[in-house]
Amino acid sequence: MIRALTGYSTRHPWKVIALWVLLGVALSALAPTLIARVTQHQTGDFLPRGYDSAAALHIAQEHFGENPDATTVTVLVARSDGKALGAADRKRVEAEAAKLAKRRVIMPREDDLPEFMVPDRSQTPRIAPSMTAPDRSFELLSVQLIGNPADKGVQGVYRAFREAARTQFSEAGMRTGFTGGLADTVDTTDSHETAAKVGSALVMGFIILLNVLVFRSALAALLPLLAVTVIGGVAVGAVAGAALLTGRKLDAGTPELINVVLLGIGIDYLLFLLFRFREHLRNRPEQPAREAAEQVSGRVGAAIASAALTIVAAFATLGLATFGQFRSLGPAIAVAVLVMLLGSLTLLPALLAAAGRRMFWPSRTLRHEPRDGRAARFGELVTRRPLTMLAASVALLAALAAGLTGIRMDYGRGDSGDRTPAAATAAEISRTLPAGVSDPTSVFVTAEDGGDLTTVGLDGLSRALAQVDGVGEVARTVLNKDHRAARIDLYPTADPQSQQARDLASGPIRATVAQHTPAGTTAHVGGTAAIFADVSTAVGHDLRIVFPVAAALIALILLLLLRSLLAPVVLMLSVGLGFAATLGAATLLFQHALGKPGVNFTLPLVLFLFVVALGTDYNILIADRIREEMRRPGPARAAVARAVRHTTPAIATAGLVLAGSFATLATTPGSEQVAFAMTLGIMLSALVLSLVLVPALAALLGRTIWWPFHPRPTARDHPQYRATAPAPEPDRAASSYGRPHR
Repeated sequence: MIRALTGYSTRHPWKVIALWVLLGVALSALAPTLIARVTQHQTGDFLPRGYDSAAALHIAQEHFGENPDATTVTVLVARSDGKALGAADRKRVEAEAAKLAKRRVIMPREDDLPEFMVPDRSQTPRIAPSMTAPDRSFELLSVQLIGNPADKGVQGVYRAFREAARTQFSEAGMRTGFTGGLADTVDTTDSHETAAKVGSALVMGFIILLNVLVFRSALAALLPLLAVTVIGGVAVGAVAGAALLTGRKLDAGTPELINVVLLGIGIDYLLFLLFRFREHLRNRPEQPAREAAEQVSGRVGAAIASAALTIVAAFATLGLATFGQFRSLGPAIAVAVLVMLLGSLTLLPALLAAAGRRMFWPSRTLRHEPRDGRAARFGELVTRRPLTMLAASVALLAALAAGLTGIRMDYGRGDSGDRTPAAATAAEISRTLPAGVSDPTSVFVTAEDGGDLTTVGLDGLSRALAQVDGVGEVARTVLNKDHRAARIDLYPTADPQSQQARDLASGPIRATVAQHTPAGTTAHVGGTAAIFADVSTAVGHDLRIVFPVAAALIALILLLLLRSLLAPVVLMLSVGLGFAATLGAATLLFQHALGKPGVNFTLPLVLFLFVVALGTDYNILIADRIREEMRRPGPARAAVARAVRHTTPAIATAGLVLAGSFATLATTPGSEQVAFAMTLGIMLSALVLSLVLVPALAALLGRTIWWPFHPRPTARDHPQYRATAPAPEPDRAASSYGRPHR
């Protein structure tokens, strides 16, 4: 099937290119609207109903009419002269808030985007008084906006509302401050806006410059970006469409992660093809370019398909997770990678066939075989001293893995550490009110027998909660319209994002609720702190399931590809050590060196899947080439040296490109840990595991690495080998190895 796809694409390149361009334009135009319909921002919505906080969230929506798509902004209003608010001031605040509540906020539009591509988030906010400081230094307003805080349109609406509120209250002699999840997201985004643009431009420039230096061709430098952009647009549209059809909801950060992944692996796959295409054209200068493109695409396509299916299998295992954020992320990445695989087997071969030798213009490197360079000398070093190189690489990885000692998970929202205006407002509020005022922990009580609830009947529970150490204040009990449900808001003294608040919600508060809930009623604890406490439990459960299943699937794919029992074990052990080293390095930096509460709770799972799956791509490429070279007669170590020589430029370049792609995540607020870990993990996978550890082991084991089968030339393999392999060359390495190794 692979050769059928690549063969058709290289024989009809312009048809294939035109079809992909049409799909890219159409789905890229639809993607923003589709993505907006399938994303959600409430972390609690990703928890199964069986978790306490998820049940509380359901009660809030069903009995109190809370909109699951609503996000709350807390507005601080104070006198500009710093004096305490008087009765007249409070009436003025109420009057100005009423005016704002009647004004529809129009979403600002970007001039460079057609109107139909951007969903309109214009809306009239719901505004209600929240609380007054004990010293009357300020009053708080609760403002509810509808939409995902990560949505640019919703962020634009918030900015417009913020400016209108500032102007209106300023004219009334008042100053304002804004805090909450949306406010902090916008402030952090604005502070990182320039860095994000510069970072993206630098990465694009780095990729182009790297390709220019490697291929000495403008077309080979620009084509990867154009091709991956087209395929990426189709992939994001396909992911959104699949989510819409299946009813799945995506996390707000999934589309951006998909774009980064596709940019990296798409350029990787194209680089694998370009390097092999150039090598083939050098060895067969008389062969027509389209015929060469067909042979190379068919040969490399098998390795690309195995590498892509490894990623798909790894992320498909997230479908077994109980935490919905993981369960939606896995299939989304899997669908996107499948689209990239299809593009790699059709669009990329078509581009090679259409461009032919012009792909490498104006470089003249096709006219001659380059002299032995650093890659050849490196290959000889690894195979001449395999034990030393193996020991050095294992020592490096083990030293980094030692950082796992004392690792802790951080279930916060990835605080960037910036002193934003939203953070300053939150700090001002916490000086006179409990820190949890802007994000309370809520206890929801429902009647089991269908009877009515009364505030008097729940006084005992309220008094017991007020005695819990760490609860600063308990609000009055609120009943819903039919008196079948009640809500009691608690304002902890700890920051709602802190581990202390999560421990308080999952420990003393839940214990008190269980002990003092009136007979005939059930109670559930909700709110941000309770949600993330349950997320901690869900993630721990999922890690124990996903890790072994993903590892087993990857090992099975390697077994089928390499047709060996020993080689997959070698590759899996190497990527496992790479994963431990990467996570250990992230723990050393962020938890031990920078004093963070721990590593982000999603990091181990996402890192395992990406580093193991993507790192296996490079291992597959080097292992496949080692097996191909071992089909040739001669010492096994000479075969390994040739494999390293020919694959080092491709793997090193691809690793740098993929690492650079993940590095762009550093400009996204709260993603610094993921950016660092993914960048380091890919670099270790490409430069240490694939180019040192695996070849060194192959040199030590010789052809035994393919046990119980040995890669011997066969009648079927021989013509293909002669068509794609380099011309016979003197084995400089063989003379230094002594007698042949099995």
